[in-house]
Amino acid sequence: MSTEVRVPTLGESVTEATVATWFKKPGDAVAVDEMLCELETDKVTVEVPSPVAGTLGEIVAAEGETVGVDALLATVSEGGEAAAAPAKPAEKAEPEAAAEAPAGGDAIDVMVPSLGESVTEATVASWFKKPGDTVAQDEMLCELETDKVSVEVPSPSAGVLSEILVEEGATVQAGGKLAVLSASGAAPAAKPAAEAPAPAASGAKDVEDAPSAKKLMAEKGLSSDQVQGSGRDGRVMKEDVMKAVSAPSAAPAPAQAPRAPVAASDASREERVRMTRLRQTIARRLKDAQNTAAMLTTYNEVDMSGIMALRNEYKDLFEKKHGTKLGFMSFFVKACCHALAEVPDVNAEIDGQDVVYKNYYHIGVAVGTPAGLVVPVVRDADQMSFAEIEKKIAELGKRGRDGKLSMAEMQGGTFTISNGGVYGSLMSSPILNPPQSGILGMHKIQERPMVIGGKIEIRPMMYLALSYDHRIVDGKGAVTFLVRVKEALEDPRRLLMDL
Repeated sequence: MSTEVRVPTLGESVTEATVATWFKKPGDAVAVDEMLCELETDKVTVEVPSPVAGTLGEIVAAEGETVGVDALLATVSEGGEAAAAPAKPAEKAEPEAAAEAPAGGDAIDVMVPSLGESVTEATVASWFKKPGDTVAQDEMLCELETDKVSVEVPSPSAGVLSEILVEEGATVQAGGKLAVLSASGAAPAAKPAAEAPAPAASGAKDVEDAPSAKKLMAEKGLSSDQVQGSGRDGRVMKEDVMKAVSAPSAAPAPAQAPRAPVAASDASREERVRMTRLRQTIARRLKDAQNTAAMLTTYNEVDMSGIMALRNEYKDLFEKKHGTKLGFMSFFVKACCHALAEVPDVNAEIDGQDVVYKNYYHIGVAVGTPAGLVVPVVRDADQMSFAEIEKKIAELGKRGRDGKLSMAEMQGGTFTISNGGVYGSLMSSPILNPPQSGILGMHKIQERPMVIGGKIEIRPMMYLALSYDHRIVDGKGAVTFLVRVKEALEDPRRLLMDL
C-alpha cells in the first residue's frame, strides 16, 4: 500500500515553496513522523514528516523545484520491513524507535502542546526534570519559547522521566515529541548524551545551509560568513545569497562586520547568551517597521492636573466599589478611542494596494516582562467602562509578566499605547507595532513652570509622542489626533459628553 506525501499548509497568504533538502532517498526505511524533506518559503522553513512508517518510494519533487500547497512530494510504501530502524540512522529516527522500547509498552510520549494560531515551532528553553526523575501528573516538565509566548509542558501522567528527546536550545515542531515517560516507574537505561541533536547554540556555523544557497554561493564565489542567514538558527537560504549578491560591494551590511578584537583579559569577563525567540522576533519586527513604514513622530504635552485631581477625589470610592485602583491608563485608553473615532486613518492599516479602516477599537497596551516587551490587547475598549479597562489591563499585565499570555490575547490590536514613564522616560519616539499605523508614547509626569492666564504656575506635565505611518496618516490628521487626546486628558469631562 502506498501513501502520498503532500505539501502541508504553509501559512496565511503563502501559496508555494521550494524543495530545499531531501533527508531520505528512494528505498530508505522511514519511521512515522520522521522528517523526509525541508521546504523553503519566503517567510519560513517547513519540515515535512512521514505520515506512516514504511519505505520511501518515488520522489516526485526534486530539490530546487517549486511546489504549491497540497502538491505531491513523494510516496511512502507501507510494508513489513518499514518498521525496522533505517539502515542509515537519522538523528530524529533513532529516538522514535527507542521511545517505544521501555518496559512492557508502558511508555508515554510527552508531546508539544498547541502553540497557538500560525505558530509552527518552538525552542526548548528549560527542562525542570532530568532522566530518571520521578514526576507527578501535571507537574511541569519543561518550558518552551515561541516568538510570542512561553508555554509550560506538564506531565501527562505520573511516572519516571525515561528519556529527553529534545535538549535545551533545540527547536521542535508543533505536535512533536519532547520526551518519554515510564508509567511503571522503572526508568530505562539512559541513552548516551552524544545522541541528542546538537542545536546550533555555539554559533550559526553549526547549521547546515540550504543546498540551493550553497550552490549559488559557490557560483558567486561567496562563503557563508559573507551572507546573513534568515532561516531557522541562522541557516542561509537562497534568497539570502541573492540579497548579498545584489547589495553594493562598497557598503557591506553592518551585521556582517566582524566583531572588533577583544583583549584576553576582557574576554574572560564576557558572557555570550543566545537571544530568545521572543527577543529575536521583537528585534526583527521593530526593524521591519522602520524599513517598511514611512514613520514620523509628532509631539505635544498635556497638563495632568485635571486627571490627578479627579483621581484624588474618587480613588478611594472607585476602589471600594469596583475592587481595582483608578490609574492613568483608563483615561488614556478612553482618550485614544475618542480621538481614533475622529481621525480614522490612525486606526487603519495598509494591505497591499488597499487601506483597511477598522470600525472597532482594540487597544494594545505594551507591557515590559523579564523576557521582553509584549503587547496584550484590550478589545472593544470604547465599549468598556473605566473600571472594566483598569481590571483588564491589570489582568493582562500580570499574565504578561508571568508569561501566561495566549496568542489570541496579543493579536488583532488596531492601535498601541506604550508607557515609558513608568521607567522614568521623559521623552522618546516609539516605534510602530506593525501593521498598525499609530502608537502613542506616554512619559514621566514632571512638575514644570507653565504660563497660565499670564501667570507662571507649577503644573504636573507629561510629554506625549505619536508615531504614525505617513503613508496613510497625513500630518494634519496626526496632529489633530494628538490634540484631541490632549484636550480629553486635560478636561476628562469631555469624554463623558463625547466632545
